[in-house]
Amino acid sequence: MYVVLVYDFGEKRVVKMLKLCRKYLNWIQNSVFEGEISEVRLKELVSLAKNFMEEDEDSIIIFKGHQQNWIDKEIVGRERSNIDIFL
Repeated sequence: MYVVLVYDFGEKRVVKMLKLCRKYLNWIQNSVFEGEISEVRLKELVSLAKNFMEEDEDSIIIFKGHQQNWIDKEIVGRERSNIDIFL
């Protein structure tokens, strides 16, 4: 499945979340990641995040879709990280 993951973590935990998400998804902007991921790997990511997140202060929002081409993405301004793969 294709996901867009957005998080808002406190200062002390934000770097941990950034490093965790980079292991699973493509970083596209501050606190925003996207990419193809299996349901099992997504559950693993969320489970690991819950180990250090403060649920009364931090949040994770996950938008799910079948494939990346099912959504339109428009970038205005500089693209932080180009993830297109050219063959």
